[in-house]
Amino acid sequence: MFLLDTDIIIYSLKGLPKVVENIQLHADAPKAFSAISYGELVYGAYKSHHVSSNLAKVHRLRDIFPIIEPSSSILECFGSIKAFLSKKGVTVDDFDLLIGSTAITCGYVLVTNNEKHFKKIPDLKVVNWTKDL
Repeated sequence: MFLLDTDIIIYSLKGLPKVVENIQLHADAPKAFSAISYGELVYGAYKSHHVSSNLAKVHRLRDIFPIIEPSSSILECFGSIKAFLSKKGVTVDDFDLLIGSTAITCGYVLVTNNEKHFKKIPDLKVVNWTKDL
């Protein structure tokens, strides 16, 4: 099961060959994305020069993939990890930490190109579909 990060969704929409190839390779595996990524995609669509067509793409993705809302267990995970990292002097953007907490809580592997930030989150399984697997 895979949780698609915002960047991977954008790369797939742009047709980045390695991402498209990996999505096809894992066609039968369940995939979802977080409500945080959905919000980031909506923001990007409204910020673009082609608002209507980009919003239509985002809405189509919403119809294809489940969106995982932040539940109390995801937020508990978020708070626990944020406190743990804070005590170590490590910072992770709250949105990234919420996405990572979603993957951990749901038992998903996070698919992202943003390995640098997500590798700071303990117990998070990360794979990068922009590279060869």
